[in-house]
Amino acid sequence: MADILEEIVAWKRREVQIMKEMQPTKKLQRIIEEQTFYKRPPIADALRKSTTGIIAEFKRKSPSLGWINEDAKPSDIPFAYQQNGAAAISVLTDNRYFGGDDEYIKEARMSGVRIPVLYKNFIIDEHQLLQARLAGASTVLLIAACLNFYECKRLLQAAHAIGLEVLLEMHDEDELDYAELEPDLYGINNRSLGTFTTDVETSFRLADLLPINAVKISESGISNPDTVRQLREVGYQGFLIGETFMKQEDPGAALANFIAAI
Repeated sequence: MADILEEIVAWKRREVQIMKEMQPTKKLQRIIEEQTFYKRPPIADALRKSTTGIIAEFKRKSPSLGWINEDAKPSDIPFAYQQNGAAAISVLTDNRYFGGDDEYIKEARMSGVRIPVLYKNFIIDEHQLLQARLAGASTVLLIAACLNFYECKRLLQAAHAIGLEVLLEMHDEDELDYAELEPDLYGINNRSLGTFTTDVETSFRLADLLPINAVKISESGISNPDTVRQLREVGYQGFLIGETFMKQEDPGAALANFIAAI
């Protein structure tokens, strides 16, 4: 597969510009300033307290697989994840490539989701952080492969300024310099965002290269409870899992069975 990440980021720049024209950044800032400030519970705290560390993902589609679960409802599945033991929930909000929407987080919150929610998108602009805050997310994803070091630093600081926790995602040794930014959560993505090839060994290889006291999350390609146990042994506290559950008829029940097997 060609480098899909370049295509996604190029589209995201156009998309953000359109969103700014429809709803200017200053308008979003005013809305947030007028709101009663409520800081959502952070994922880092939830993972420290959790016995499983599962961040269950609401993911309807992907560039590599196409539709995974086209009929999945954000008003049902995230709440089912919460009821069945998830430490936190991740929601894909990119529409073009992942079939997501900011409204999905709002719908999940309205359904009764109270645990931390990760806003998962390709964030390249502060405007998207404001959207995440308004949607009801507690945490945002920043991807090293999408940003240079200084862009990432600026966005991390902007996220913290509006009460958002940051999960910084890296996927190889070349990106580990970004760990110097001291995000709230350090993620290792086992899937290359360029080719979408997946290798869980990536998390094992990079575990000792992250700060000792970091809250570490292994992302993608985790389908076996044994893998979670092994990753815990090398220092990971969080495990972001989506396709394994979303491919099933009842994702909430699939999560419960997975946790029971850990």
